Amino acid sequence: MSETPDRNPGDLSDEAFKAYERDLRKAERKVAGEIDPGARALVVAVAVLVAMVSLVLPHTGSVSGLDVLAYTESAEAERVTIVSRIFVWLVALFGIVASMLALVTRRWVLAWVALCGCAIACVAGMLAWWSRNTPGIGGVEPPSGVGIGLILGWVAVFVLTFHWSRVVWARSSYQLAMEAERRRQAAEQEAYATALYKKNPDADA
Repeated sequence: MSETPDRNPGDLSDEAFKAYERDLRKAERKVAGEIDPGARALVVAVAVLVAMVSLVLPHTGSVSGLDVLAYTESAEAERVTIVSRIFVWLVALFGIVASMLALVTRRWVLAWVALCGCAIACVAGMLAWWSRNTPGIGGVEPPSGVGIGLILGWVAVFVLTFHWSRVVWARSSYQLAMEAERRRQAAEQEAYATALYKKNPDADA
């Protein structure tokens, strides 16, 4: 008949606490690197689609967003300014590419990059709009005003900025809750160990 070693009930409790702490840390690491956009994913996907459509529509006059992106001869003839080119590039890189990658991979860092880029694109879009209605050097006005492509692209990055900010903030709030739960669990473990020691101070002797 084999003998089973006596085990302190406190040891079993410590093992349970450590297992719970490991699971909690694992969940916290997962939350730290991932996002869960939920129903916002559909809104973001539609906004990305609108941003893509805006590139093929007239940015100004007959010049499309793709012409501005490549700065073709027609874009040069329309006196497309540098702020318009910056805006279109921001829409393409952050409003479309970064947002699509963030949706597909669910990585928090990509959502943050998309948020920052779209926020800058909002300002660039305002300046691009202003440049199409303001005389340039020597009072030379642009041949054409604001096109539907510029308007749709600007609206799209506004929508993306709002929803990415909510997604990133929701993730941060959840992580703070996980950290609070871990601190609570550590405090409970410490209180239990203190109570156990007071009950049997000679257990470690």
